[in-house]
Amino acid sequence: MQESRLFRIVYYLLDKGRATAPELAEKFEVSVRTIYRDVDALSGAGIPIYAETGRNGGIHLMHDFVLDKAVLSEQEKLEILTALQSINTAQNVDDSQTLQKLSALFHIDSGNWLEVDFSRWGNEESDDKKFELLKSAVIHRQSVKIYYASSYGEIRKRIVLPCKLSYKSKAWYLKAFCTEKQDWRTFKLNRILDLELLNERFPPRDLPKPVDRSEGEYQEITLRFPKDMAYRVYDEFDKTQIRRQENGDYIVSAKMPEDAWLIGFLLSFGTQVELLSPAYLKNVLAEQAKLIYEKNKA
Repeated sequence: MQESRLFRIVYYLLDKGRATAPELAEKFEVSVRTIYRDVDALSGAGIPIYAETGRNGGIHLMHDFVLDKAVLSEQEKLEILTALQSINTAQNVDDSQTLQKLSALFHIDSGNWLEVDFSRWGNEESDDKKFELLKSAVIHRQSVKIYYASSYGEIRKRIVLPCKLSYKSKAWYLKAFCTEKQDWRTFKLNRILDLELLNERFPPRDLPKPVDRSEGEYQEITLRFPKDMAYRVYDEFDKTQIRRQENGDYIVSAKMPEDAWLIGFLLSFGTQVELLSPAYLKNVLAEQAKLIYEKNKA
């Protein structure tokens, strides 16, 4: 606990510049005497921390002090280097020099073992540019005009206040406040067809807390796949949802929302999926497949 408090005192002084002993005592819920003992401990560990008396006194760090590598554990150093390597996802930002400097500072050869690329095949430049523009908009709290392909088949213009980029289930999403709906919306980046950064800036906004959607609200769907669909089954489902049969088939049981997305998802498997339950969804799936056949038959 003391070690954690010592680091927190250093971080606090780096942020505030100067603080009184009573202020720190109240902040960290200890006595003033304990704070002075902590100052002595930090000074003994080589941290340039000073306590000055008088009207303009207080506890402060040397003005040009930067947090030394010694306060980071080996695991924390590796985590920082890993995070920097993953930042190379955004191809337009060159973090290689930063990575090299920190690797040398930490005396760790990070190598080039991690590559993350979220762009679609054959569309790297467009996806990277879109990601970079939205990242800039989030950081600088800049309004954005987007043209978005909705799930209803419409392409709509929206003015949004971007708050966060989120990666979930193999896709990037933008969480933003929609000025038209006057509410928070989540936009899939692949369906943002075009965008333009606007000159308007907006004050910070807090994202609403996520709604806890219990799996109990969803219907359990049971599916059968042939053995040659193993690659797709393990792509889409967790191994705890999969049972392999003696003949090599796969039975999948998963709780999923019953909506248009589910039907489209099941149709994406073509003839390689059999819907075992619930029975009433079999007719819905069959009707959609029939419509596809009628539309595309020669």
